[in-house]
Amino acid sequence: MITRETDYALRLLRTLRDGERRTAAEAAERELVPQSFAHKILKKLARAGFVEVARGAEGGCRLSAELNRVTLYDLMTAMGEDSRLSSCMDPTYSCPWRASHGGCTVHCHLTGIQEKLNAELKAHTLEDILGPAD
Repeated sequence: MITRETDYALRLLRTLRDGERRTAAEAAERELVPQSFAHKILKKLARAGFVEVARGAEGGCRLSAELNRVTLYDLMTAMGEDSRLSSCMDPTYSCPWRASHGGCTVHCHLTGIQEKLNAELKAHTLEDILGPAD
């Protein structure tokens, strides 16, 4: 369910949560994240407003979000993950079965499960997941 990219993002955020500015290379080395992934992930985290990235001699990245206000759902969304159980859960998806049969009990059940899954992902902050700072 959680991709390697989101796992790496959690690890990079763990390193940055002390508020210090670090280069992508430092954060990647510290968390054993491949550097090529770290750069890509940090760009996504910056777009989502979770980190600040500065270039130049004094550059690096630093946490800019309060991890007690960012949920696992938020992080997965920032990483571009799709947590849907089925493509039919996407409101823009045109399900041929549902269209030809006037509905689908399977998808009705999946919708209920999807709602519970989303609520669970939204119930856990990154601070909860990462635990106390070292």
